[in-house]
Amino acid sequence: MSRLILPASWPAWLFSAKTFLASMLALYVALAAGFERPYWAMAAVYVVANPLSGATTSKALYRALGTLLGAAGSVLLMPLFSDSPELLCLAMALWTGVFLFVSLLDRSPRSYVFMLAGYSLPLIALPAVTAPGTIFDVALARTEEITLGIVCASLVHALVFPVRIGPALGAQAAGWLRDAGLWAGAILRGETDARATLERQRLAADIRAMDMLISQLAYDTAVAGTTRLARELRGRMALLLPLLPSLADRIEAVRAAGREPDGFEALRRDVLAWIEAGPGADASAADRLKAAIAALEPQGAEAEHWDGLVLSSALERLGEIVDVWQDCRALQAQIALGDTAKPWKPVFRQRRVVAPARHYDFALLAFSVTSVVLAILAACAIWIATGWAEGAGCVIMTAVGCSFFAALDDPAPQIRGFTVWMLVSAAVSGVYLFAILPLVHDFLGLVLVFAVPFLLAGRLVARPQFTMLAMLLAVNTASFVGLQASYSADFAGFVNGNMASVAGGAFALAWTLLTRPFGAALAARRLVHAGWADLAATARGRRNDNAEHFAGRVLDRLGQLVPRLAQGVADDVAAADLLAELRIGMNILDLQRARPGLPPALRASIEPVLEAVAATFGERAAAGKAGAPVPRLMGSIDRALQTLAAVPDHASMRPALQGLVGLRRAFFPGEPAPSGLAQARFRPAIAAE
Repeated sequence: MSRLILPASWPAWLFSAKTFLASMLALYVALAAGFERPYWAMAAVYVVANPLSGATTSKALYRALGTLLGAAGSVLLMPLFSDSPELLCLAMALWTGVFLFVSLLDRSPRSYVFMLAGYSLPLIALPAVTAPGTIFDVALARTEEITLGIVCASLVHALVFPVRIGPALGAQAAGWLRDAGLWAGAILRGETDARATLERQRLAADIRAMDMLISQLAYDTAVAGTTRLARELRGRMALLLPLLPSLADRIEAVRAAGREPDGFEALRRDVLAWIEAGPGADASAADRLKAAIAALEPQGAEAEHWDGLVLSSALERLGEIVDVWQDCRALQAQIALGDTAKPWKPVFRQRRVVAPARHYDFALLAFSVTSVVLAILAACAIWIATGWAEGAGCVIMTAVGCSFFAALDDPAPQIRGFTVWMLVSAAVSGVYLFAILPLVHDFLGLVLVFAVPFLLAGRLVARPQFTMLAMLLAVNTASFVGLQASYSADFAGFVNGNMASVAGGAFALAWTLLTRPFGAALAARRLVHAGWADLAATARGRRNDNAEHFAGRVLDRLGQLVPRLAQGVADDVAAADLLAELRIGMNILDLQRARPGLPPALRASIEPVLEAVAATFGERAAAGKAGAPVPRLMGSIDRALQTLAAVPDHASMRPALQGLVGLRRAFFPGEPAPSGLAQARFRPAIAAE
């Protein structure tokens, strides 16, 4: 019996069919219930639909909350300023701007609540501006109809062939580990230049993308219990980013010294074979690898020499990577299976994982929001000055278009597409309203005539590169048709209303081209400079920080920088290696934590190191470009190493030695070993990065 072969695109068509089914269900219920604008319920389905069932549920909840906030704002502000159009416009623009700013700060699916709350106010309030006494009824109707649409979307996507987030997250994690394995393989073979800086940094961007999926796990009832496992996985994957380049540096240093111990190359081959074996690797292989790592640890006088110290650091990094990789495999498998009953115990316990901290460029965010506020005010001014009867539609689409794409460095291309597809929607709606719908006499006929365009739109929504524009095409077409219980169409009113909406998109485009010409280059440059300033402040002790949150900020900057690097930024920005700066920052924090517990003389030897590091990054931030370390940095590191190595063992000195060795290797990898280090009278701990 032959097996049925489904086309590769069938999940996208299934998603489209489910979305269309939900939209028709919402439309049917809205018509049966006698809602004034049933097309709002239909349009709401396409706004919240997502190929993943949990994502649909979360977006539905967020849309409901955002609509409630926008409706409440319209009910609050309209009576207050109904007699003063100018003040109403100012209040409306400020409301939109404040909520948009909050949404830009959130940067998770939850941000949709605030963005929607911002532009829902003009969407609800402005159509009622000539009859302010009806604003409560309008707001209530809007809320009811949108709630109906999102309930239908959530139910259909949750009950009809639901697509779970867990397997998608597991597959994404497996792909990430596969790419990280290629990098690890190059390092273990000694091919330290096998992966370009940008390719390594893309792994950080992929982790940032995983945060979006993790935030939606709680809304997928089948795998809601895996949220904690997903966060543990994300933290360990992020930890590999500083561990792998640290291992690469140590292997290079061991090989360059010409004193590679017997068995070290064989150990690297065994670790590589274990990584390449994937999830099917022998469960006991990791324990054998860790035993082999311990057997190569330098002993006696060798451990006090610079070469022994570097070898010990390489072995420590190798052991940590084996433990982290073991955890990642176990977590990825449990998430993919949705297995919450099986208890999970971490293997890696040496340090805390990377926290999901964030970096914000408040100046650029404020500039983007201010541009949106001024665009709304300018559109309102044109509306009031001209007395344009349909001018409210222009203001509404200006607010929607500017808000939707405010987070982009260069929103103009997206707003241009938004406007063009709005024009297409108007044309399609005109054909339906005046040529097709007059021939339809029952709901089944309505379903049949809507099937082709909305199924095609749903198919495009499932493709990430077209999601936003296809969603807007479906929503605008449903809204422009303006389907109601009984057929009525006024050609002049249709043209005037739709052209006002298109004019709003065109005005948003013109305003954006005028006020936001900078593109990705400015944002990328500011991200790199912010990293230098962060390192300088950390070295000076001006941040009450910890390693987990510092690493989280650096990785978040990386996640923001990588997409911009493909957009033609300056060469000095493209060459920036934030992973190297992450290693430096972790060493700085080692010194900062160790310094208070050291005797005064030893503490005094570390302070010049921190001053020189702060001066190095302070000069880079001030000059706006990378430069060589300040001349005194290497000497201050070497003197501090010799001072700390020349005194009896003290527990509080070990983190300080770790930080100093890490800084020495990060800034001066090609320089000879510090003189006098071989005379250390105790075996220091390994260098941690």
